[in-house]
Amino acid sequence: MKKWLLATFFLSVLFVLAACGGKDTSNGTGQVENTSSSDEANVSNELNITAINFEFDQTEYTVKSGETVKISFANKEGMHGIAIDGLDVDIKGDGGATFTPPEPGEYTIYCNIPCGTGHADMKSTLIVT
Repeated sequence: MKKWLLATFFLSVLFVLAACGGKDTSNGTGQVENTSSSDEANVSNELNITAINFEFDQTEYTVKSGETVKISFANKEGMHGIAIDGLDVDIKGDGGATFTPPEPGEYTIYCNIPCGTGHADMKSTLIVT
């Protein structure tokens, strides 16, 4: 009985590690791209966000309200995505999105793909001035 429990435990740990450690090899399917060609020409702010198990490369990002923002998101380690509630941003895996924050405030950027034990801590702040 103990061997069975031990084997189940190790398989569970292996599953969690495999979910976090994979590299996204998709061709873009499964990600939401909030862009159009007219938005691309008016981009005034660009954010490059990188995910590294289990954190983002910065704790804060700052943009101006009323200006178009282009996000480029990349995974350096693991399989992650980002979402920003209230700004219609939802990127799963490497990709990008374009949006215009309507008013100043602080928004939480968070990982939207369950990626393992550190998933709940993957947060950053978008400050809109």
